[in-house]
Amino acid sequence: MTAMGAVVLCLAYILGLLLTKVPYGSYGILVLGVGLSFGIKHVWRSAPKRWVWLAAGLIGLVAGLYFQMRTPQPAATEISRLIPPANAPKQEWVVVGEVDSVPQLTRSQKAQFWLTVRQVNSVSGEVQYVDDKAPTGQLYVTVPLLQATGLYPGQLVKVMGALYLPQPATNPGGFDFQAYLRQEGCFAGMRGKQTEVMEARSRWGWWQIRQRVMRSQILWLGSPAGALVSAMVLGSRGVDLPFDLKDQFTRAGLAHALAASGFQSSLILGVVLALTRRFSTKVQFFAGTAALLVFVGLTGIQPAVLRAAIMGFGGLTALWLERKVKPLGALLVTGVLLLLFNPLWIWNLGFQLSFLATIGLMVTVPALTKQLDWMPSAIAPLFAVPIAAYLWTLPLQLAAFGVLSPYSVLVNLITTPLISILSIGGMASALAALLWSPAGSALAWLLKYPTQALMLVVDGFSQLPGNAYAVGTIPTVIAIALYALLLLTWLQPWWQRQWWVALLVAIGLVIVPAWQANASIFRVTLLAAGQPILVLQDAGRTALINSGDASTAGFAVLPFLQKAGINEINWAIAADAPSKRPSGWGKIAERLPITQLHRVNEAAMQGASLTVKPTPLTIGQTAQIGSSQFKLLSTAPLIASLHLHGQTWTWLGTLPPEQATLLQTVSLSETQVLLWSGQRLEPEIIQVLRPKVAIATSRIHPQAEAQLKQLGIQLYAIDRDGALQWTPADGFKTTLESQENSPSAL
Repeated sequence: MTAMGAVVLCLAYILGLLLTKVPYGSYGILVLGVGLSFGIKHVWRSAPKRWVWLAAGLIGLVAGLYFQMRTPQPAATEISRLIPPANAPKQEWVVVGEVDSVPQLTRSQKAQFWLTVRQVNSVSGEVQYVDDKAPTGQLYVTVPLLQATGLYPGQLVKVMGALYLPQPATNPGGFDFQAYLRQEGCFAGMRGKQTEVMEARSRWGWWQIRQRVMRSQILWLGSPAGALVSAMVLGSRGVDLPFDLKDQFTRAGLAHALAASGFQSSLILGVVLALTRRFSTKVQFFAGTAALLVFVGLTGIQPAVLRAAIMGFGGLTALWLERKVKPLGALLVTGVLLLLFNPLWIWNLGFQLSFLATIGLMVTVPALTKQLDWMPSAIAPLFAVPIAAYLWTLPLQLAAFGVLSPYSVLVNLITTPLISILSIGGMASALAALLWSPAGSALAWLLKYPTQALMLVVDGFSQLPGNAYAVGTIPTVIAIALYALLLLTWLQPWWQRQWWVALLVAIGLVIVPAWQANASIFRVTLLAAGQPILVLQDAGRTALINSGDASTAGFAVLPFLQKAGINEINWAIAADAPSKRPSGWGKIAERLPITQLHRVNEAAMQGASLTVKPTPLTIGQTAQIGSSQFKLLSTAPLIASLHLHGQTWTWLGTLPPEQATLLQTVSLSETQVLLWSGQRLEPEIIQVLRPKVAIATSRIHPQAEAQLKQLGIQLYAIDRDGALQWTPADGFKTTLESQENSPSAL
């Protein structure tokens, strides 16, 4: 079989995995392979033989079936089968299991670890079984920080708390927690309140070495500098790096510096080969292989790390055998090997970004270096490397996050020397820490000023205006078109000479559709956040009603605004209910400018630091938000009327027990849409409002649900259906499918 035939078979396997998201996509590969086996010779005379295309079709089909076979499914004894439905009475559980990971800090300042289930009891002490067998499976456990102190892998612990089933993304473009856990083979989570160590046994693992390295580096460097050095050596997944610092690196376009991958492995091999250059190639091979194995062990089994290690091992093998390596062929074989090991990695973002960045370095850096021949030969590659990596990863980043990092190339140029120094120094410190902990601390201390310089540069760039410009997530078709342009520029001489044409076309593919959509859109989004939060997009301008607390703003509101391509809040209305938690308005104002801000009460702005002065909104006053209006009818309880594109929406806050008295003090009238908390409604209120659609922002009271359904009112519940989006043309669309909902009456 020729080299081209091998490439076709490898690509068929990868394509078969990619098409698992398309219904019957794997069978489409089979049909395509059969079709090409008969017709490809007419257009490509040197094409591989017919049997190669037939084999490629079969391999694509087998890849899809293999993916389905390897997709985790809950076993018959899976602990998730014990969890009652969401509307059932809450129940507390006691789970006995073995700790499988070192506890890590979460954004909500809790500790998270994986637990292998051994036994499940109710709080009363009754042992629970699934089909007369002890429950099995893994749990994603979160507990208060103090409850995780001293926990380590191998311990047998008892955790008391609430079990839950993970939910898919409830907001458009939100994080799919259910899919994330399923990829890890986990189908249930637990919000623990208390932990108790039952058996303090220990299990050796690389985690012990990682802990030793981190403690040594943090001891003299302190935090966050020591944690940053550890993250650059071990990867941020195993290090409790402050999330504020992580976010700064992400906004500056340096997230890759915190992910152990090809850069670190290249440095390791470069140092090892330099130290052993006087020895035979056999010694260099074994020394380099040992270094790569230690690197993989310390960083953990991650796709990007394995990709770098396998390619490094291939280079060492070629050095020993005195043969040349074809970089693209080695990358393709590495990808197939990793996807044979775990086909689910095809949808791992780290895996995808790692391979795309590597392709960019292989095929685009030489061309860019040639274009930059007016620069000194030692400087041109420094510019070409970050530009190439940025170009090849940008379409995927836009499809996944919808954000541009305009300063990414510049900040990479500035920080590359610092990152190299810290990576090499951090590795030397880690090695010294394994031999003698104080020596590792001393070497880490020498990195104090480079670490501070890196954090200073990152902080400065992350504070610049437009450091993370939201263009909105692009469709998959646009992302594929952008990669097609990159391939044309790589393979076709005409496109290589006219690269600026490809650049203009790419900009047009991203900017023009986004601009047209924003200029003509009128869309109302009710976010799934446990409290009423409304986003109005009107011809390129945005209004936000309510922000929730700081946690809600960070996890629900800002991610939605980012993926919707929103970079400014033109109008904001703070009508949040009083809460003991800090308001989310300050967090939103840190990321997005707010032009006009109206507040209903002082409590809605609790703890928020704002540059714009809030304007009080009084009863009976109307706030103009573009072509729409928000009229405050009452503050206690909160009642407001919204006029949206010719429709009237009525917003009811938490109503008092005697609801009928509201009709005497508040002027309510017939409405098209009723938005309320989901609590019980008096028949008099429903009779006056006579809505066509009713939307509950939390769980619906059974009596209210029965009344509204009896009257034929279209009913939505955000906690059940996920976020709701409404446009005049398409009506309401739910994020989560619900069999109880039919198409909107509007």
